[in-house]
Amino acid sequence: MKTREEILQMVENEDVEFIRLQFTDMFGTLKNVAVTATQLQYMKDNRYLIDGSCMYGELRTGEEDMYLCPDLDTFVILPWRPQQGKVARLLCDVCRADGTPLAVSPREILKKTIEKVEKEGYTFQIDPECEFFLFHTDDNGIPTTITHERAGYLDLSPVDLGENARRDIVLTLEEMGIRPISSHHEMGPGQNEIAIEAYDPLTAADHCVTFRNLVGTIAARNGLSAHMG
Repeated sequence: MKTREEILQMVENEDVEFIRLQFTDMFGTLKNVAVTATQLQYMKDNRYLIDGSCMYGELRTGEEDMYLCPDLDTFVILPWRPQQGKVARLLCDVCRADGTPLAVSPREILKKTIEKVEKEGYTFQIDPECEFFLFHTDDNGIPTTITHERAGYLDLSPVDLGENARRDIVLTLEEMGIRPISSHHEMGPGQNEIAIEAYDPLTAADHCVTFRNLVGTIAARNGLSAHMG
């Protein structure tokens, strides 16, 4: 496991200027707060204060303050951000002021589920097959549900118009230390799949959250929009 000192040293060595403290709300939507490298150094007890209402997908008054507690093993530099003054991310657990995990946090729910399974004497791994659709954007850059391609299962270019985007996604995954197994066009028009190597459940879930963010970013760089379930 990485230590706080190791993270701070990596930030300095890699010229990281910003760190995104990322977490999911109770609906699984990825959220984040960006802090400077200096602020990371001064975070008391390795936690960052946030408004607790953001966990419920809406602004609600009277919610207690929550804290983001970074999982230091999830530190990774985001390859698609500038390479001068880099941006990194840390996935976080969401905790109450007394340090107890927030029960409705998806990451906490998964951790509790893993504990129950292990008490029964089981261990398991998950190898995600991540599917997504690539669609066009309109003249204003707004995502649509339109695709001009009509490729089918395992088709190639030039029929498969998502080949270049999938290639960029796979290479970016590898840069982030996530090991893809294969990629191909799926059955429907604009439908794609990238399979990822098996990991323990928590790591696999973290990778899937990362995948969703990454695919949307790479699709936009290819002039497309990504839609995932």
